[in-house]
Amino acid sequence: MDKTVSIMPCLDMQNGRVVKGVHFVDIVDAGDPVECAKAYCQAGADELALLDITATIENRATMLDVVKRVADVTTIPFTVGGGISDVASAGAVLKAGADKISTSSAAFRKPEIIKEMIKEFGAEKITVAIDVDQNGSLPSGYEVYIDGGRTATGFDAIEWAKKVDGFGVPVILPTSKAGDGAQTGFDLPVIKAMADVCSAQIVASGGAGKQEHFYEAVEAGATILLAASVFHFHIIDIPELKEYLRGRGIKVK
Repeated sequence: MDKTVSIMPCLDMQNGRVVKGVHFVDIVDAGDPVECAKAYCQAGADELALLDITATIENRATMLDVVKRVADVTTIPFTVGGGISDVASAGAVLKAGADKISTSSAAFRKPEIIKEMIKEFGAEKITVAIDVDQNGSLPSGYEVYIDGGRTATGFDAIEWAKKVDGFGVPVILPTSKAGDGAQTGFDLPVIKAMADVCSAQIVASGGAGKQEHFYEAVEAGATILLAASVFHFHIIDIPELKEYLRGRGIKVK
């Protein structure tokens, strides 16, 4: 395998604090975002994600003051998502110091905003996140969910990923609702199905519990490995994860 993978801790934010849930609910506090970001940069993370998990359902913009404060201490590429619904809100987040933005519900509701954002900021700044859950009645067996995983769309997740890929988006971030925070492993069929039909990099997100899970995700086709709980609570530390992956023949940043 000749591709290089990167490790991306994810800070899920609510009310200005880092939190972590299971299956998108049952939220617990996991610390201050600025302190977490600093610690992850020092621990050797390759990228950082900050997701304002209730911005969309509370119908408000991302907390720009938090983005600014995190950007000030972050020395690695930094992606921000949650509540980014148009070119203006994406621009405000980038101006506050984010390197990239991630959009999910708004992109699904109005796919043309993906094109508008790419035109305005360049494709390299744009990630499209896709929350998915199993639905056996759809061709791929997976359905797109929006509004922080609360609203079923009836749309096939792999078809949507293909469409997003067609816009030239360089990174697609699927999160499995069933896997989120459960620490039972990433949803490998979703990663594989998207990696097989997309030229975009696929992020493994939702469900990491042990080092093997990260290796399995790379085998399934992911090149960016995202996790939250296992890093926040020191179940796995980034240096040892990188060491483990290298030991299994994976090129790590």
